[in-house]
Amino acid sequence: MNAPSPPPVPADTSPVMAQFLAAKARQPDALLFFRMGDFYELFFEDAEVAANALGITLTRRGKHQGGDIPMAGVPVHAAEGYLARLIRQGFKVAVCEQLEDPSEARKRGSKAVVRRDVVRVVTPGTLTEDSLLEPGRANRLAAVAVRGDRAALASIELSTGEVETLACGRDQLASALAAVRPSETLAGDRLFADEALAAALKTSGGVVQPMAQALAEPTAARTRVERLYGSATLDGFGAFEPCEVSALGLIAAYVETTQAGKLPSLKAPRRLAEAGFMAIDQATRASLEIDRTQGGSREGSLLAAIDRTVTAPGARRLAERIARPLSDTDQIAARLDAVGWFVERRQLRRTLRGELKGAPDLARAVGRLALGRGGPRDLAALKDGLTRAASVLKLLDAAKEPLSEFPAEVSGACQALTASDAIEALAGDLGRGLNDQPPHLARDGGFIAAGYWAELDAARALRDDSRRVVAELEARCQAETGLPLKVRHNAVLGYFLELASAKAEALIRQGPESGYIHRQTMANQVRFTTVELAELDAKIAQAGERALAMEIELFEGFRVRAVGLAEPLRAAAEALAELDVASSLAEWAEDARCVRPVIDRSCAFHVEAGRHPVVEAAVSRDGQPFTPNDCRLDGAGDTSKRLMIVTGPNMAGKSTFLRQNAILAVLAQAGCFVPAASMRLGVIDRLFSRVGSGDDLSRGRSTFMTEMVETAAILTQATERSLVVLDEIGRGTATYDGLAIAWAATEHLHDRVKCRTLFATHYHELALLEGRLEHLGNLSMRAKEWNGELVFLHEAGPGAADRSYGVQVARLAGVPGPVVARARQVLERLENEDSGAARLDDLPLFAVGFAEPAAPAGPNAVEQALAGIEPDDLTPREALEVLYRLKEAART
Repeated sequence: MNAPSPPPVPADTSPVMAQFLAAKARQPDALLFFRMGDFYELFFEDAEVAANALGITLTRRGKHQGGDIPMAGVPVHAAEGYLARLIRQGFKVAVCEQLEDPSEARKRGSKAVVRRDVVRVVTPGTLTEDSLLEPGRANRLAAVAVRGDRAALASIELSTGEVETLACGRDQLASALAAVRPSETLAGDRLFADEALAAALKTSGGVVQPMAQALAEPTAARTRVERLYGSATLDGFGAFEPCEVSALGLIAAYVETTQAGKLPSLKAPRRLAEAGFMAIDQATRASLEIDRTQGGSREGSLLAAIDRTVTAPGARRLAERIARPLSDTDQIAARLDAVGWFVERRQLRRTLRGELKGAPDLARAVGRLALGRGGPRDLAALKDGLTRAASVLKLLDAAKEPLSEFPAEVSGACQALTASDAIEALAGDLGRGLNDQPPHLARDGGFIAAGYWAELDAARALRDDSRRVVAELEARCQAETGLPLKVRHNAVLGYFLELASAKAEALIRQGPESGYIHRQTMANQVRFTTVELAELDAKIAQAGERALAMEIELFEGFRVRAVGLAEPLRAAAEALAELDVASSLAEWAEDARCVRPVIDRSCAFHVEAGRHPVVEAAVSRDGQPFTPNDCRLDGAGDTSKRLMIVTGPNMAGKSTFLRQNAILAVLAQAGCFVPAASMRLGVIDRLFSRVGSGDDLSRGRSTFMTEMVETAAILTQATERSLVVLDEIGRGTATYDGLAIAWAATEHLHDRVKCRTLFATHYHELALLEGRLEHLGNLSMRAKEWNGELVFLHEAGPGAADRSYGVQVARLAGVPGPVVARARQVLERLENEDSGAARLDDLPLFAVGFAEPAAPAGPNAVEQALAGIEPDDLTPREALEVLYRLKEAART
């Protein structure tokens, strides 16, 4: 979706058009918003693309190389709305601003053009304006780098200054990207040649930007990152792997380009441990609908069901927790302690939520101020945010109990909310210095409160008094001439006297002797001035300009102070977000009748009377009850089976049961209470859910092929600490092929992987495995026939289902009666047929155990040599020498 390159610049090009083409040449892949007065204009192909994307008028004006110049424009005051629409469609937009006043350009000569330059490039991952961002959703720019078998994912939220890195195995990159859900992902162009990496990038959820591979070279990348942080070394931030430095270097290069040299205020990079989170791949996230439904909507997802946050930063923090559940029991316990503390203190919780409600987004306000894009309203956000922080701290201090301590998260929040002297001074000055309703832009003026600065008050008094003098002069002129003269003002003429053409003739005939000097004749009006009015005009202009300059000076002083205090301000913002999340989860826990899960390092998964939070909320709205169910798994096989086969008719609730237990695991490890009577969970390292698949037409995959790819990923990546949820493996092919695959996959999970597994199937033959595999059991979703009607009980009980009730479900779905009747006849004949295929028990295919595959041959000499080579690190001479060595090795 990138714009085409600009045409060449011929010698006879006008100065303005030459300026446009020069700016466009520096940003050939972006639409160029070229500031001309009150409009951003687009020319040539940019204009045609923007007109089509935005539905705005395309005109033609002037000539270039003998042809008309296509042109389209948007008003400056409405530009953000148009920018948002272009960004959502995947475009990059370069903003070329006027960097001086036209009057300054005229001083250089009558043909001089206003100086302009690109001040930023707007891309999906670099947005900072509230109007372009979703308040409750993080907007991350990510970068991916790979070196050998190690991969790194770095991400930055430019609007808040948060920076993270994660080094992981190459095969874990896809799940790491899925957890971050970046709006834009950067990757070296060579990575796209790797099919698996290209697929991971494609499914990351945002725009993918190829970058020159040279930008990921570690030495140069380290230099760029150090320049971004203004630091001589990165050693103080931690010991980064080379691939992490490469990923950070891609981000640094992109930020330098898109921000036109302006350095954002960033937090130190936070290194995430590979083993610190539950790994959840994209297919599992989609099937469980963790933060988006399979239709792409937030409504109907797990996140939407539990979200009771009252601030935008709190909503973002909750989304992050759900996206990346923890795997450290101590960290999970700390989160649960905070939620439990608020559950027990209902009145405090609700008072706190009242204080937090409507709190401004401190972190994003600081981010805009650091980039020079902030305005008076961002200063007002700081003022209001610090006021809320002080109120929250006072409320929590009053809640201290003599014999008990705050939970660690609440204690940490209180510490972050305790203002330093510098923060208190800034809050006090903002409180005294800002008006209650400041404008969006500093250049509009009027945001500094009266009485804050005596010199500003004096300049304003002179400006305002001059306005009164203008009114008096107008009245005097009307009295002197007997004509309805009106004092008007515009940016070109300044102040002037205006009179209808029909009444101006007499005044014009008197000439200069009248004291009224003719200035301009319009279609229906004639304009005059006087010596007194001209002098007054200069006086008013000077007073107004001086007052505005003083306000801008004060704004800049506040801005510099705020940026200098970015770290404690961000810490306060994070503390408010953490308190919002903990109190909101406590509110939801009370609403949904949730309990605190027990999290340990065992391999247990014990749920008593568990409920699916999304489905329960949906049926409750219809006035229907939700049927809870138990689930007991034990990877060690000591207290219960490690693998359960779940059978039962369609519509009986198998898929809901499977998803429900996977979602309970996500909630528990995210630090949430769970909708159940009780839950004990041994920490899960990876969660796999294959519940429902569709075609992947873009990659030429059928439903069955997609299902097999996902199943292969599970069978090869799951560990003993994983939880696997499978639904209907093998149904997309011939019956016995599908049954064979399902049977073999079950044995592999039981015997080789030994992980906790729920496997729903219509292949009732798999129930036979209960007698063959020691740690496998059967569950079935109950249904009853009553007076010819099929009744679903939605209860999971021990044992296998006796039948599938497929024909009955078909009748409930509205299949025509004759078809249902014929289906019954065919079913009865098949069930009574004795001459069918050989009994499954007798087939060697289903014998327990596996034939050991032949051991793969070890790597040959060439492969061993290639494994130790990093192409990006080689000089041309070294590469040639390596080639000779490989050729020699191949001969031997």
